[in-house]
Amino acid sequence: MSSSPEHLALVRRQLERYEHPLLNFEAELHDGQVQVKIEFKNPPVPVHTYFFYVHPRDAENPQFEWAFQRQLYDCMHDYFVEMFVRTPYNLELPPEDNED
Repeated sequence: MSSSPEHLALVRRQLERYEHPLLNFEAELHDGQVQVKIEFKNPPVPVHTYFFYVHPRDAENPQFEWAFQRQLYDCMHDYFVEMFVRTPYNLELPPEDNED
């Protein structure tokens, strides 16, 4: 099942309700789906753009407004976490001192 122009219009109407000081939101039809783009406004360093998709069945759900808000917030969280350039998990640990 592919998304329709009506699904795109629905997502765009939802995005118009959100304004963020750091992020821009856009929606387009891409490969038969509604693709939502989250992009950092004027980043001080280059960062990637985040994309997620709204499935047609989700757009047709009577609770779409709330489900979309949750999806948007979850994706914003993921986007900011993906911006880490270093975490304790990707640091090379110093060799242990095994001298007795």
